[in-house]
Amino acid sequence: MSPQEFQRLVAGVTARLADRPLDASLAAWLNATWPAGSDTWRELADACRTGVAEGWLCNREHGGIRYGRVIKPTPDTHGFSVDVVDMQDIAGPHHVHPHGEIDLIIPLTEGATFDGHPAGWCVYAPGSAHRPTVAHGQALVLYLLPQGAIEFTRDAASA
Repeated sequence: MSPQEFQRLVAGVTARLADRPLDASLAAWLNATWPAGSDTWRELADACRTGVAEGWLCNREHGGIRYGRVIKPTPDTHGFSVDVVDMQDIAGPHHVHPHGEIDLIIPLTEGATFDGHPAGWCVYAPGSAHRPTVAHGQALVLYLLPQGAIEFTRDAASA
């Protein structure tokens, strides 16, 4: 899997997300359309694991979190950027999602969760904020950010 093939795979998903509101109904739709274990979910998960193993995903590290933006927002990805993080039993820096965030959760340890969510999808609405947290093991999380927008708070440690 090359970065270009990865982008084509992601673009097939983002094409179905364009112009949808980022809310609980989108999370329900994603989990019904491409649930954990489905062909599309498995393809994305395998691509992420391969990209990490090959070194073109999660090629940076800070504070025990491996991460990297692999795709900037482009028309090919319908305005979404793509970041992938590798986290194990850790909370990341607090941030705000100006336009929302869509997360694909890929546990590497059975039972690992992201912000309390198991394998599958979760969606954060525009203006929401959190400290992304992986518990009960290790997980990869693929982030789709409309227009690549994310705002890290100044005092992330106290959030």
